[in-house]
Amino acid sequence: MTTTGSATIVIDRPPLEVWSAIADITRMGEWSPECIAGRWKGDATAPVVGAEFEGDNIVSLGTFTLKRWTTTSAVTACEPGACFEFSVEGSTTWRYSFVAAGAGTQVTESFSYEAKGLQGFVYGYVLARPRAMTKGMQRTLQRLKTVLEATR
Repeated sequence: MTTTGSATIVIDRPPLEVWSAIADITRMGEWSPECIAGRWKGDATAPVVGAEFEGDNIVSLGTFTLKRWTTTSAVTACEPGACFEFSVEGSTTWRYSFVAAGAGTQVTESFSYEAKGLQGFVYGYVLARPRAMTKGMQRTLQRLKTVLEATR
């Protein structure tokens, strides 16, 4: 069973500018409540299909850290001003789509993964992970909007 979620916002900045901010994975810690840092791996220094990067993540409850981990991701789609997509360790795919909306940009962040077996049940129903991921996307996009619209 495929589990999905998405969040959308309109940012009063042009698509290429919004795409550039998202596709610079070294900045993700500025707006994501879960991914607190990112860095390119190997020879990669910019977003291109096949480039790999690491992301440091944290889940907290108030001031209490529940989990901290690092993932390796690979860029799977990269079209400046239109889309940026990556796969996290071959399991979860994250995608950002950018569409012109007047003088701004409609950004949609989405995820999909295969919920399998006991882990899928625990993540989906016990931990309500899809709902938490969707809330995190909403916070990410709102923070991105705040940062980009403040730097006009």
